Amino acid sequence: MTNAGRRILIVEDDAAIRNVVRVLLQTEHYQVVEAETASRGEIEARAHRPDLLLVDLGLPDGDGLTVIRRVRVWSPVPIIVLSARTMEEQKVAALDAGADDYVTKPFNSGELLARVRAAFRRTTRAADGLASLRLGETLVDLERRATRGPQGEIHLTALEYRLLECFARHAGLIVTQGQLIREVWGPGRQDDTRSLRVAIKNLRAKLEPDPRRPRYLQTEIGLGYRLRVDEEGGGRAA
Repeated sequence: MTNAGRRILIVEDDAAIRNVVRVLLQTEHYQVVEAETASRGEIEARAHRPDLLLVDLGLPDGDGLTVIRRVRVWSPVPIIVLSARTMEEQKVAALDAGADDYVTKPFNSGELLARVRAAFRRTTRAADGLASLRLGETLVDLERRATRGPQGEIHLTALEYRLLECFARHAGLIVTQGQLIREVWGPGRQDDTRSLRVAIKNLRAKLEPDPRRPRYLQTEIGLGYRLRVDEEGGGRAA
């Protein structure tokens, strides 16, 4: 699908910001729908079935978190939060409510477009099914659970493959610690952040050119992690 076939809904009460984002997206040939309140955002989302939502949290008739939760009841559409709220717990709350990514205002236009592209890549991967990841000179075959780097075969444990599969489903986007633990270890281990940190450290040692300066498995401080792919640092192999 080309950008011209993709529709993005902006839920933002500030008209100036809405105008800037609209022009930015239309320059990239996206179709744009706008809403200035939470209630209108829900109506437009159901009426237009957008391919992606950009949602502000501070709306005049409610919190953007409500919009995210209600849309998530019936749609897996990518949702990116645009907000001036910078507290880590506020970002985590948005991601836990169902948002895929979080961009803090004021934002760089190039960064916002990169996050939009990353969200669309995730939906494309989900539709195509997971195949493999290329991280520099290392190829991770997620179907066969085989990994080869410049020096030959790399042994990954079953848990490490499950962790990479979770990252691959959300590649380019923030995945919270809680989400990773739920999907990889199960809901009964929700507080086991130590095991997650150890697993990330081990994966970096096996896959990163310089584990002390991760290029692919990057930490989002206070939030979780992000797998960098394509122009952001790695790539998905066919």
